[in-house]
Amino acid sequence: MWKFKTPGIPDGEFERAEKVPITKEEVRVVQISKARLKPGQIVYDIGCGSGSISIEAAFQIESSGKVLAVDNDENAIELTKKNTEKFGLTNISIIHGNAKEKIKELEEADTIFIGGTGGDTKEIVELCENKLKSGGRIVVGIILIETLYSVLQVLEKLQFESIDITQVTISKSRKTSTGTMMLARNPVTIISATKI
Repeated sequence: MWKFKTPGIPDGEFERAEKVPITKEEVRVVQISKARLKPGQIVYDIGCGSGSISIEAAFQIESSGKVLAVDNDENAIELTKKNTEKFGLTNISIIHGNAKEKIKELEEADTIFIGGTGGDTKEIVELCENKLKSGGRIVVGIILIETLYSVLQVLEKLQFESIDITQVTISKSRKTSTGTMMLARNPVTIISATKI
């Protein structure tokens, strides 16, 4: 289905559902690049939503790696399953349940993506620190300023290194009757860091 190695699968290629979020393609590209993925890695996608990060990561880590996609929303789980099947991937395990409980049961990870968490991002970062291998990467997509502040605090407390903050503001073109206009999307802040 997707014949390219580069990240940035167009949003329109994914199955979508009205109340299930998707990490937009340009933001996804930045998150994938910040993760520094390699074949054979174990990757978590916490708050997987539509599964777009899981799909992109699965291509990067190849069949020798594994993505563990976790979400508490049954609709998100079903959508991630549909997208996994659509892209013909077999290296994604989809886990339904509360991330704060499920993380404890997962094997150690090389990379952890944290997306929609229903307000529990700080606690999820703390739990993930115990499951992340030394030298592993964590990448957190954030919309709220309060979440940004709490994640920075916890990463510093846990002594992560190479903490990087990148804010992405995207505008996309749309044809109108008289030409093309640019429509701004909400900015997303991406925090990435390495476990010592």
